[in-house]
Amino acid sequence: MKPESIAVLGGGLMGAGIAQVFASAGHSVAVFEPDAAARDSLPARIIAGLNLVGGDRSAAANITVHDCLADAVAGAAFVTEAAPEKIDLKRNLFAQLVEHAPREAILASNSSVIPVTRITQDLPTAERMVGTHWWNPAPLIPLVEVIQGERTARATVDMTMELLRRSGKSPAHVRKDLPGFVANRLQHALWREAIAMVAEGVCDAQTLDECVKNSFGRRLEVLGPLENADLVGLDLTLDIHKTMMPELDRHDRPHEYLEAKVACGELGFKTGNGFRSWTENQKEAVRAGLATHLLAALERGRQ
Repeated sequence: MKPESIAVLGGGLMGAGIAQVFASAGHSVAVFEPDAAARDSLPARIIAGLNLVGGDRSAAANITVHDCLADAVAGAAFVTEAAPEKIDLKRNLFAQLVEHAPREAILASNSSVIPVTRITQDLPTAERMVGTHWWNPAPLIPLVEVIQGERTARATVDMTMELLRRSGKSPAHVRKDLPGFVANRLQHALWREAIAMVAEGVCDAQTLDECVKNSFGRRLEVLGPLENADLVGLDLTLDIHKTMMPELDRHDRPHEYLEAKVACGELGFKTGNGFRSWTENQKEAVRAGLATHLLAALERGRQ
């Protein structure tokens, strides 16, 4: 089966981006969004997203918006939920999909960290349920992690990866269904150490970010961590680890420094204060810089 009729549950930031990718690839996309304001704003947001990446604005015509889940998924061959990161909500959506989506449809979850096995636990037809973790912004980040749950059929994984490839993405098969999958486990291991160093007064947040951006961050796009280990030599890597590993942060829960910031309302861009203080101009500069960088990377990938 080569799915061509797509349903996306959720028309927020991620849902709109996912719908844009599939529509730009020529698929027919039905978006279910229960919030009226989000439904009304979705067409304009899709057009803005297409403008950002230099896409064909006519692709927006491939997207329809629905206020009824059953209507959105009725003819779908592939369904993905892009709901908030709440397991009870996602389980409820999958239970509705079992009832309303076609029996042969692949059912996917866009959870960032929740194992698909937990979401689909005790639900029938789990062999057709799979994790597909897209990265924000969906039209600009190539990776989609395809997570094989304990009961997911390999054919479901293969068909999902083929659909994503044909839609211009770079799917990666995650064979063990762990929280955070691959890339988020790596990202948050880095964040854990970063938060611990700032909390311990090793450096301030701005210095830490500059250290990353002006060192190994420069090469990560073309040299992964294990490629780098092979490049410098595993004997050297082992010697370094003998010194470093006992010194790394060992928190097995969120750091109390992070918990304290959230408790006092320091939420980052949302409030203007987080690990650093942010003016509106500074926030816009970060957003614009990120978009410029990702667009340039996307263009390099097309060449």
